[in-house]
Amino acid sequence: MASLTRLSILGISTLLTVAAVSLVVAQAGPGAASPMYDVKTETTITGTVQSVDTVTGAGGRGRHALGGTHLMVKTDKETLAVHVGPTAYLTEKQITLAKGDSLEILGSRVAMDNESVVIARQIQKGDKTFMLRDASGRPLWSGHGRKP
Repeated sequence: MASLTRLSILGISTLLTVAAVSLVVAQAGPGAASPMYDVKTETTITGTVQSVDTVTGAGGRGRHALGGTHLMVKTDKETLAVHVGPTAYLTEKQITLAKGDSLEILGSRVAMDNESVVIARQIQKGDKTFMLRDASGRPLWSGHGRKP
């Protein structure tokens, strides 16, 4: 009887753990690596890079947790923060961005900490196009749509 009770408790504990994990995954939803990207707010901006910054602890996992690259881009109307992606991914794909670069950026314009920012999906620099996210906004560094 004691082993049956132990098995019942173990079974219930396992079910509760699975239910809790399932709830967290369901709340995160597909593309959870980019919960802020919204294809409905996509816009294209053109401007000049004022600064390139590496932000540590950008919320990534594994090697991407080391930091993300953010830009300040001056357009003809305003200066905007642009969230590009994990610095390690940019390095891996040989994407170089520097102060003074003229860029055309397609991305989702969202509010973050009461500031308007653009989360980049695609960056055009001269004759080069850098893809960062797929058409639904999922990051290419997360493995989705990534080429081997």
